[in-house]
Amino acid sequence: MLRVTEVTEVDDSVVSALARLLPQLSRSAPPPTASSLGEIVSSPATRLLVAVEDDGKGEDPADQVVGTLTLAVFRIPSGVRAWIEDVVTDESARGRGVGEALTLHGLRLAREAGARTVELTSRPSREAANRLYRRLGFEIRETNIYRLDLAGS
Repeated sequence: MLRVTEVTEVDDSVVSALARLLPQLSRSAPPPTASSLGEIVSSPATRLLVAVEDDGKGEDPADQVVGTLTLAVFRIPSGVRAWIEDVVTDESARGRGVGEALTLHGLRLAREAGARTVELTSRPSREAANRLYRRLGFEIRETNIYRLDLAGS
């Protein structure tokens, strides 16, 4: 059975699960620490969601986490904005609705927080993810995304 929950406390199983999942999204991102995850969980602007698959076999709780999503919701002068970031479905669980369940849960939370729109980015090489986002109603925007590497400046 798959369920999506919000992480409200960081423990070893959360740290272990995110350390396993995040490299599947970005090979260059360092594994998150308990401290950095604690900052995410305690911030009023971010919500850390995990998808847990409980098959009743009594597995390690970290192994039961098959996906994650971070939702950022913040107020700016033009209204409440929401962004979905770092969506990862474990390679072993792809094609089973994990990304969809996480995204729908994130959209519900964004709506409840007063956001009128939700934005996200996805690399073109993530074909399945891009198909999912289009199927859920996301549209590609005509915009420029700029990035400045502050570590390299």
